[in-house]
Amino acid sequence: MEKVLLGHGSGGRLMHQLIREHFAPEFDMKELNDSAVIKSSELGVQGSEFRFAFTTDSYVVSPLFFPGGNIGELAVNGTVNDLSVVGAKPQHLSVGFIIEEGFPMESLRTILLSMAEAAKKANVKIVAGDTKVVDKGKGDGIFINTSGIGIIPDGIALGPKNIRAGDKIIISGFIGNHGIAVMSERNGLVFVPPVLSDTAPLNELVELMMQNYSRDIRMMRDPTRGGVATTLKEMAVDSGCCIKISEEMLPVLGGVKGACELLGLDPLYVANEGILIAVVSSDAAKPLIEIMRNHPLGRDSAIIGEVSDSDARTKGMVLLKTLIGGTRIVDMLPGEQLPRIC
Repeated sequence: MEKVLLGHGSGGRLMHQLIREHFAPEFDMKELNDSAVIKSSELGVQGSEFRFAFTTDSYVVSPLFFPGGNIGELAVNGTVNDLSVVGAKPQHLSVGFIIEEGFPMESLRTILLSMAEAAKKANVKIVAGDTKVVDKGKGDGIFINTSGIGIIPDGIALGPKNIRAGDKIIISGFIGNHGIAVMSERNGLVFVPPVLSDTAPLNELVELMMQNYSRDIRMMRDPTRGGVATTLKEMAVDSGCCIKISEEMLPVLGGVKGACELLGLDPLYVANEGILIAVVSSDAAKPLIEIMRNHPLGRDSAIIGEVSDSDARTKGMVLLKTLIGGTRIVDMLPGEQLPRIC
């Protein structure tokens, strides 16, 4: 009998198989993006048509508190970012809590305060919620679900179908910080200087990018579970293109690089919670980078690769040019690398 494994939630190949082979067919889901894009006419709304984005996510990170953040602000920022990378302006969130009996009230208050502060920082409102309490030993402290809606301005339609050969791949900051921060806390490791989670709301940065370059941005994603490698692989498969990136151009902090070497991890597969990947037209890449670097969350932005012409052999592939000049295939991990990272 088949059973659900921990790896089915890790963001790798197992999770994608679970979604595409079980959930998507049963729910008749045609597109699997960070957020669903819905037209007002689909809901029977009369008058001028508009589009909005809707998303939901659940957070089971362990431990609940980690260097640079906690499960509460992570839940708010994660949903804000899922809305932002489809071009939406986040507006309202709902929150659901599953709390284990005996959970310290002081910890709950700390989490709630951090959520309120994160929502204020992202300029969104938490407008609805739900709370359930389960028996002691059956909830692992607290789980949080957040759902959100945002309005998509006219003229913005991001997606893999827009990607074409010659486009550049931009990343907005250093990779792997969140995953390593959580893993260091989980395993009692101390790094000097400490590696902090990058959890942050990206909507202000995205709005800055969209002001002058909305027509040049083909697609955006936030590389959370599965990291940069999995996100790029999804983009390549969904667009039918070949993506080539350079190891030399990947921004990785020394602390993250050292931690990955110690733990036997690849930074490309480590989760992030405060950066985005954008596929943009070749002409717009450099001026867009300059604009992004004017924002605190984009000051380390870099071009890490490009979309290349593909044939039957390279269609849907991600290729990495290594530091020693070779080329290796970047694919999804078959199972888990870092479980319960968000």
